Amino acid sequence: MSSTLSLLFRHPPIRVSALAIFFFGFTGAATSPYMSLIGIRELGLSDAFYSAIIFTAALVNVSASVTAGIVADRLGRFRSSMIAAALFGVTGFGMVYFFPKAPIFVVATLIFLPIFGALNSLIFAHVRTSSAGMPARELMAVNSAIRAVLSASWVLVPGLVGIVLAGAPSMLPAFLLASLACCICVVLFTFGVKEHAPAMGGAKGVDHSFLRSLGQIAAPPVLVRLLAIALISSMLHVNGTVLPLIVSGAAGGSAADVGVIVGIVAFLEIIFILFWGWVEARTSTLFAVGVGASIYCSYLVFLGFADSRVDVYVLTLVSGLGAAAIIAVPISYLQNLIADRAGLGSSLIAVNIFVSGGLSSLLFATGTSLSDYSGTALIGALAGLCGVALLWFLDGSASRMRRKSDVAQGGEPLVTGEGENA
Repeated sequence: MSSTLSLLFRHPPIRVSALAIFFFGFTGAATSPYMSLIGIRELGLSDAFYSAIIFTAALVNVSASVTAGIVADRLGRFRSSMIAAALFGVTGFGMVYFFPKAPIFVVATLIFLPIFGALNSLIFAHVRTSSAGMPARELMAVNSAIRAVLSASWVLVPGLVGIVLAGAPSMLPAFLLASLACCICVVLFTFGVKEHAPAMGGAKGVDHSFLRSLGQIAAPPVLVRLLAIALISSMLHVNGTVLPLIVSGAAGGSAADVGVIVGIVAFLEIIFILFWGWVEARTSTLFAVGVGASIYCSYLVFLGFADSRVDVYVLTLVSGLGAAAIIAVPISYLQNLIADRAGLGSSLIAVNIFVSGGLSSLLFATGTSLSDYSGTALIGALAGLCGVALLWFLDGSASRMRRKSDVAQGGEPLVTGEGENA
């Protein structure tokens, strides 16, 4: 795992990407806890209107991520696209801080901040192109390390921002801090990223038209695998909803317990993300995501039967281990679904977040209509198990065959085919 971290420091483009992903995470970690507070309580938006804004913003984000990936592939480089996305963040967070009015907040939330969110996929696409000459095992390790840095920002920043703004009459300064973090991203991309000759996405013979690119995403081999990963990822969203309700309900805990438990799991995720990168590099992406998701399924089952807060605290180790795999390992899998298009393949990360969030809402609604919150956790585990089974049904035999031929060559046993031939 120490060798994984060393990869970030040996390669300047990857080092810049790691710094950028930290400050990208900084913006969300600094502002997400206060978005609803500012929108609803300080600016007077209704609950229903705020919910509609958040849903629409998610649609804009996934659309922007796909579009940015297609444009970057067509250009054959990512620097200009990353700078543009970061500037949207500078503007969006800045306008909320300097002009705290409801219409400004709505425009920023619906347009500027979702487009800025496309930076996440663009950074992973840039990492993929910058790592084009690396052995496949090192590439998987790099993805895990970059994702660990993103998680680290979510562990460190909320507490630091809370300390800085303690006693302040408003949490709006968090948006100023986020805007400054976006400025740092602009500087990093401007002076730390060099434009290279078109690679991967800019390869000759690849059709970069918008409709053709959408057709690649909508191809059945890609869609069905995306559904499998979304079912697995939906467990994280279900847990995020039911955990506070179970802890403060059936487990007899308090809101303070929820915060401590979430903090413990977030810290463990950083360590375990590096661990899963090590496992993935020595087995296969399919094996790592399947085992990790199965562990998280077992966590949700035990959470559903938890009847004391001690039970939930004990489960943090299992939760952190399983969640780390679900967070980090599918990145390589999703990118390989459209392997010849770094931007388009990486945009599937955003598509997965959107689809898994929608599935989790459906699972929560179904679970609470048929059972209680504990039963909903069990339904979430069942959905994740279905995702694992679907993934193994689609790629299990292919993964075993590829592993036998690729291990001797030191390459990655790709769990899907290349592009449309998957």
